[in-house]
Amino acid sequence: MFRRSIPLLLLLAANVCAQRAATPVYTYKVVKTYPHDSSAFTQGLIFLDGFLYEGTGLNGRSGLRKVKLETGRVLQQVPIEERYFGEGITDWGSELVQLTWQTGVGFVWDRATMKVKRQFQYAGEGWGLTHDTQRLIMSDGSPVLRFLDPKTQAETGRLVVLDGRKPVANLNELEWVKGEIWANIWQTERIARISPQTGAVLGWIDLSGLLTDSESHNVDVLNGIAYDAKQDRLFITGKLWPKIFELKILPR
Repeated sequence: MFRRSIPLLLLLAANVCAQRAATPVYTYKVVKTYPHDSSAFTQGLIFLDGFLYEGTGLNGRSGLRKVKLETGRVLQQVPIEERYFGEGITDWGSELVQLTWQTGVGFVWDRATMKVKRQFQYAGEGWGLTHDTQRLIMSDGSPVLRFLDPKTQAETGRLVVLDGRKPVANLNELEWVKGEIWANIWQTERIARISPQTGAVLGWIDLSGLLTDSESHNVDVLNGIAYDAKQDRLFITGKLWPKIFELKILPR
C-alpha cells in the first residue's frame, strides 16, 4: 500500500507546487480620468515631455498625433497614406518610430516637425512597439517579440513569451515600465508583465470594468499603455475609447 501511494503523493505535491507557482494577477485603482478622442483607433501610445503621442489605425484614418493629456486636445496631427494601417509607436531620441500592420513598412518621424524622415521594412506584421535603453522591441501578434537596432531598425534578436510553459499569443501594444515589457493581449482586458531577459510572464494585470456599460457601446478593445517615468504615472486607453485612465496597479 505504501509503495502504491507514492505516485499519488508525488502528483499531489506537484499540484501544490504548480498552484504556488501560478503567475500572480494584479488589479487596479483609478487615480484620474482624462478625455480621449473617441474617433481615435488607438494602436500606439507614449507619454513624452508632458504630452501624449498616439499612433492610430484603420486604412484611411491612420496617422500620428500629439495630444494634450489634460484636455484631450490634438495639438499636431499628420495622416499616413490610405494603403497603410497604422500600428504601434515609440520614441528614440528626437525621432518617433511607427509600424504598419500588413504592409511591412515602418516610418521614422521627426518628433518636432512631425515629418517623415525615412521608411524601413520588416517581414510579417507590425503590431506593438516600445524600447529599452539599447533596443526597439516589436510585437507581431505572435508569442515572439523582436529586437531591432534603433538606428537601422534591423532585427537583432527574438524572445519567446511564455506563461509557465504556455506561449502567449496576440501580444499587441507594448510599453517599457520599470525594467519590464508590458503588453496588451489583443481582444482581452489583460496586460502581461514580461521579463525582457527570459520572456517569462511575471504577472497579469486584470483591467476589466474600466468602462461603464454606457461607455462600452461603439468601442473596440483595450489597447494603449503609456508610462510617465518621471512622475511614475500609468495611462491606459483603448481603440475608440472616450477616456484615458491614470491607474495605480495593486495586488489582488
